Amino acid sequence: MSKSNKAVEKSGKDRVIAVNRKARHDFHIEDRFEAGLVLEGWEVKALRAGKAQVAEAYVQIHKGEAWLMGAHINPLITASTHVNAKPTRNRKLLLQNRELSRLIGATERQGYTLVPLDMHWTRGRAKLEVGLAKGKKQHDKRADIKQRDWNRDKERILKRG
Repeated sequence: MSKSNKAVEKSGKDRVIAVNRKARHDFHIEDRFEAGLVLEGWEVKALRAGKAQVAEAYVQIHKGEAWLMGAHINPLITASTHVNAKPTRNRKLLLQNRELSRLIGATERQGYTLVPLDMHWTRGRAKLEVGLAKGKKQHDKRADIKQRDWNRDKERILKRG
């Protein structure tokens, strides 16, 4: 591998598999956690090809374990015929006990929601970034859009001088 390829690999451009852009629009993200995923072989190959979507996915805690629901991993055409590929199956998330107990407490007692933010590679393993979030109201979304537009206009004004 050449030096330029190593630089691109470490920069993080190739790291990201899928991003949930809608999550930051619909929720106030309070905290983030990185969770491992329990995957099958065909799913890993599909992730390497970039065939994943987490836009409609959500995280649910069931019997003391975190599960990724509704994430869509499209199987490759070259997937084995003897393996029954289910694109939207529930996938277990791997978290440490203290992280899991904190998430359970926040979701059950404090009214937070667990939202998948992005799926990425870390040291050759597929990881999911989970956000501890509160839902936004409609006026909050409008205020964010207004602030973003103002910042963009401000940058244009400052650039012109």
